[in-house]
Amino acid sequence: MPPTSQLSAILESGASLVSDGALATELEARGCNLDDPLWSAKVLLEQPGLIRDVHRDYFAAGANIATTASYQATPQGFAARGISEQEALDLVALSVQLAAEARQEHLAQHPGAGPLLVAGSVGPYGAYLADGSEYRGGYVLSGAEFREFHAPRITPLVNAGVDLLAFETLPSFAEAETLLALSREHGVDTWFSFSLRDGGHISDGTPLADVARLLDGQPHVAAVGVNCVPLHLVTPALAALRLHTDKPLVAYPNSGETYDPGTKTWSQDLAGVAGAPASLGSGGPEWRTLGARIVGGCCRTTPRDIAGLAGPAGNA
Repeated sequence: MPPTSQLSAILESGASLVSDGALATELEARGCNLDDPLWSAKVLLEQPGLIRDVHRDYFAAGANIATTASYQATPQGFAARGISEQEALDLVALSVQLAAEARQEHLAQHPGAGPLLVAGSVGPYGAYLADGSEYRGGYVLSGAEFREFHAPRITPLVNAGVDLLAFETLPSFAEAETLLALSREHGVDTWFSFSLRDGGHISDGTPLADVARLLDGQPHVAAVGVNCVPLHLVTPALAALRLHTDKPLVAYPNSGETYDPGTKTWSQDLAGVAGAPASLGSGGPEWRTLGARIVGGCCRTTPRDIAGLAGPAGNA
């Protein structure tokens, strides 16, 4: 199947896919200082070639999907650096170009690899706030305000040629409603993935049952699920979603650590929760049994983790 095949067609064929892991973690390992409101989007300004290198490493590890460095790339965020709106939108488009170049380079060395897709990352309004709000969902905006924030960067992602839009780490049901309406205006597949308060609710307290009902039956929504959540919450969340939708599910948790937005540090205090998988690779088989057709990693995961998901143990 060629690299530009739509996500829905791939999933309808019965295939399962592996998404990539953390971008920021790998950029930090390469010496980038991401203690910044722009986070990984900062590297689009400073060392874009490193982003391409990370995408290429994830393809080499077995990932089928590269997620662009646009999660925190917004005109509003770049404006604080004195960057014009057009320059900001060009940087959003650059994030797609870098992922596409990495795909091309990987295919040149591995012609039989595939399908390989580029997912345009669209983070929530809370990511722009850079205070951990994507894990709480406490902000309140009108539908018009959410649209004004999100619409400008979705267009350059689509125009630059993404295969799908990944609406990620969504903590807010109201925000998801607006993004769903916006996504209908573009001819690409999407997935919607949410941060969690617990195994049955997204971060703003909305039951996962309501999330599933919102997205079920939407033909351009190829998958729904969770991301950047602790390992032990993936199984109950997928089970809750499966009760209310037959759509393919998507799951890409963090490494099992917990993020403190105040100190901007990670701790291991949830890694040993009883019943939690020890790693992405060990959790993959159960998540796939529950209907996760796309699995990957989020914060603090690495190409090694993705190789574990893509290898025999992660597909057992």
